[in-house]
Amino acid sequence: MENLKQHIINKEVKVISISGLYKSFDDLQVLKGVDFNLYKGENVAVLGKSGTGKSVLIKIIIGLLKPDRGEVIVLNKHVDQLESKELNALRIRIGFSFQNSALYDSMNVYQNLAFPLTMNVKNLAKADVDHAVNEVLDAVGLANKSKQMPSDLSGGQRKRIGIARTLILKPEIMLYDEPTSGLDPITSAEIIELINEVQQKYNTSSVIITHDLTCAKSTGNRIAMLHKGKFLKVGTFDEVFASDNEQVRGFFNYNFIQ
Repeated sequence: MENLKQHIINKEVKVISISGLYKSFDDLQVLKGVDFNLYKGENVAVLGKSGTGKSVLIKIIIGLLKPDRGEVIVLNKHVDQLESKELNALRIRIGFSFQNSALYDSMNVYQNLAFPLTMNVKNLAKADVDHAVNEVLDAVGLANKSKQMPSDLSGGQRKRIGIARTLILKPEIMLYDEPTSGLDPITSAEIIELINEVQQKYNTSSVIITHDLTCAKSTGNRIAMLHKGKFLKVGTFDEVFASDNEQVRGFFNYNFIQ
């Protein structure tokens, strides 16, 4: 799938800026001097095997973990310096699509989507909530599923509803955690298409955590290859995998099917 969004990327505006980032847990050093920028309107796919620090990086970006050293600026805010109220306000501007979709099993689709809206935006009329729910359901191609329970949805549909729930607050940044994990190839292709549609329609800036090279190639304006706590290479897909670095080539040869 061809990514068509290069023309809207504004490299004058960094929505995430990370420099000299280190993070350890006891004697385990996970991030070892990470530098990373995400520009307005850009998708960056962060590739890496399990245990390379991808999830830790995401958690630091949204303030769930504090760095040991380094600077983390998200939407012009120094994340590790924010008080709880300021951090919560920042998180509203960031959509986090969980790997398992994280839907509430006891709520139907409408209720799952309305919940973050009514929790974060006070005194909304029901008509406004209905409009917002219908808008995001339409955006993810599931306009007729509002009364369904999560248990009645397929894995791909749950992923779509999870993405819709993040979109309802109109975030400026989207964080996708392994969006194609556990999906068959056809459904994976549909989720990849949806990620690109979200970028186009909502002009989001996105970090896509994945080990799926097809997903990375199809969604990422740039690719960032994370290995043992450092970025080995950052660039377009072709630039990254033209590298003669042994770890980069090994990842490509093992994972990618032309």
